[in-house]
Amino acid sequence: MQTARFVLLRKYHVGTKPKIRIRLKAFDYKLIDQSALEIVETAKRTGAVVKGPVPLPTRIQRFDVLRSPHVNKTSRDQFEIRTHQRLMDIVDPTDKTVDALMKLDLPAGVDVEIKLQ
Repeated sequence: MQTARFVLLRKYHVGTKPKIRIRLKAFDYKLIDQSALEIVETAKRTGAVVKGPVPLPTRIQRFDVLRSPHVNKTSRDQFEIRTHQRLMDIVDPTDKTVDALMKLDLPAGVDVEIKLQ
């Protein structure tokens, strides 16, 4: 409980600079790296300072499926879904930075979460 209050108080502290935290998720690492590069170039072009992209741990979901419909429980196929993640912070963004990021067209396989802190 104490950490939650600390974060809440720290979040609304008067002396902190505003920042935008962007979190990208995708199944294809090439798409996520391309999207991160586009976001960094756009933010730098508008005069903002970018920290990242920081690669976060890849989440791997594994599924075991029986090969046979009746017997042979030891014979299985394994499938996996890998979710790649990147995190970046845009420090002290301007209105121009926010407008440029909103107009940015990213590939269809990339999930983008944007938080203003």
